Amino acid sequence: MKQKIVLKVQMSCQKCRTESLKLVAKADGVSFVGLEGAEKDKVVVIGEGVDAVKLATSLRNKVGHTELISVAEQK
Repeated sequence: MKQKIVLKVQMSCQKCRTESLKLVAKADGVSFVGLEGAEKDKVVVIGEGVDAVKLATSLRNKVGHTELISVAEQK
């Protein structure tokens, strides 16, 4: 079952956005990574068996303040 995870990450520069996308792309089971929102502050992850809490924790440690907005089943 694929799931869609949306995380709001505090990213002030392009380097931060690149870093957060690279970090998320390395996670197990990820098939799609993208940015969303007017300020490109939401990271969208689609994949199977992805641990949303682990993703949020690693983004908090490497990039900045991170909020887990939603985890939903992708149809």
